[in-house]
Formats: sequence, structure tokens, C-alpha cells
Amino acid sequence: MNSLPAIQSVGTGDPLLTAEEVAAKLKVSTDWVWDHSSRRLPYLPVIRMSDGVLRYRASGIEEFLQERERASNMRRKRR
Repeated sequence: MNSLPAIQSVGTGDPLLTAEEVAAKLKVSTDWVWDHSSRRLPYLPVIRMSDGVLRYRASGIEEFLQERERASNMRRKRR
């Protein structure tokens, strides 16, 4: 029996995504996701699990996208 789906939604009902799922959602490479999870700006909100496993809250990725959109709009207005 695989309990992973149950673990992913425990607590908040906010699913946890893998780096591959985030990459597909953002239409970027998994390397981009890994880079922006630790050392490159803008940082993606990440949950570090054991053995180097990374997980991302779906709501955190949505907030990241909204923040990037706001930042893009601010830059555009300054010109």
C-alpha cells in the first residue's frame, strides 16, 4: 500500500509537489527549479526533507508566481 498521496495532503490540504511537477507547472527545467530552491534569486519556497529530497507547497508556488508578476509590473511602471 502506497501512503504517499495521504502524506502529501496531511494538515492543510495543500498538496506537496516534486521538483519535476514544479518545473512542469512553471515550464522550466528541473535544473532551474533546483537552482532557485537554494542558490539563485528569485528563491522558490521549498521544504527540505531527508536525504536531499525537496518538496514544494502548491500554494507557495502560486504565491511565488504572484510575487514575480508584481515585481515585473513594478519594473514596467518605473520605465
